[in-house]
Amino acid sequence: MSLTLTNIALVAAGGFLGGVGRFWLSGAIDRRTAETFPWGTLAVNVSGAALIGILAGLLLDRSTHLPGHISVWTALITGFLGSYTTVSSFTLQTLELVRGGESWRAMMNVAASVVLCLAAAAAGYAAVHTGSGPAGP
Repeated sequence: MSLTLTNIALVAAGGFLGGVGRFWLSGAIDRRTAETFPWGTLAVNVSGAALIGILAGLLLDRSTHLPGHISVWTALITGFLGSYTTVSSFTLQTLELVRGGESWRAMMNVAASVVLCLAAAAAGYAAVHTGSGPAGP
């Protein structure tokens, strides 16, 4: 990806929308749960992993090559999902659980994040490549 004004604008626009989306979704979930476990960040990261699996499946497969796929990648994956998903918040919230004496919850956050994000990305990628959905009878 070259450092052009167009690419900078695509990353900036995607990043703005991703940051706002993360702020809204994680905040909405955290307000509903009202506890120390970072459910909002987990939901954001898992949904972002599913989206990146879907987009990677579409954009990297030659049979589904979308027009302008480099610009789509720049805006959606680098910009939007780069801002929407958040390893920094995940890290800080996990550290806060440890510092607050909730080591078990911290370990559960790490395990759930890794397993669920990998599964979501794989499922998103597979959904693009398995046709129209679940197998019939």
